[in-house]
Amino acid sequence: MEEFLTPHFWVAVGQIIMIDILLGGDNAVVIALACRKLPDNQRTKGIVWGTVGAIVLRIILIAFALALLQIPYLKFIGALLLLWIGVKLIAPDDEDEHGNIQSSDKLWTAIKTVIVADLVMSIDNVVAIAAAAQGAGEKHELALVIFGLLVSIPIIVGGSQIILRLMDRFPIIITLGGMLLGWIAGTMAHTDPALVPWLPQDRTWHYALGVAGALLVLVIGKWLQRRRAAAPAG
Repeated sequence: MEEFLTPHFWVAVGQIIMIDILLGGDNAVVIALACRKLPDNQRTKGIVWGTVGAIVLRIILIAFALALLQIPYLKFIGALLLLWIGVKLIAPDDEDEHGNIQSSDKLWTAIKTVIVADLVMSIDNVVAIAAAAQGAGEKHELALVIFGLLVSIPIIVGGSQIILRLMDRFPIIITLGGMLLGWIAGTMAHTDPALVPWLPQDRTWHYALGVAGALLVLVIGKWLQRRRAAAPAG
């Protein structure tokens, strides 16, 4: 029980909540699109059960990810994926990812749509949250994941519109979120079983690689932003 009171645990919880808000902001949009044709008396059921099903499925996926990250070189590959996700967060594509979300007037169909769409869109969340949980250095990674996700559910579903408006008004929030993913990527690569024999395993190197990952995401993301802004409209 004492391990749940350590600073590492609560730092990781904060990271998980921030990751789920930044990368899961689309969840509320998916839920709204999938449930918009339901009768008024069924919309709440569709939202609640669709969200519950999506979260349960995500926890199962993260449990597998936590186990897979013990395999040599997979943390390094995951770190590269996180760097890419962080860059995309700072310099997103202009494509509309929600155009193919189908709504339905049937409760079960709407719930399935929410779950399947969340599954397709949650790969980045799964990798990032699993990495944040392992970065806590605790033995209760899955409990940490479940706690962080449970805390973030009401924030996403209930306050997503406020959060999205804040992100529009203060873009620095998104930039810092992308850099957080870069930080997690650097620290995760540092603990890859295949790289441990080749890298000094002290806190200085751990934090240095985290800073390097954060700066790399920032530099590449800003470069892509400027490049796209300078490109002629086609």
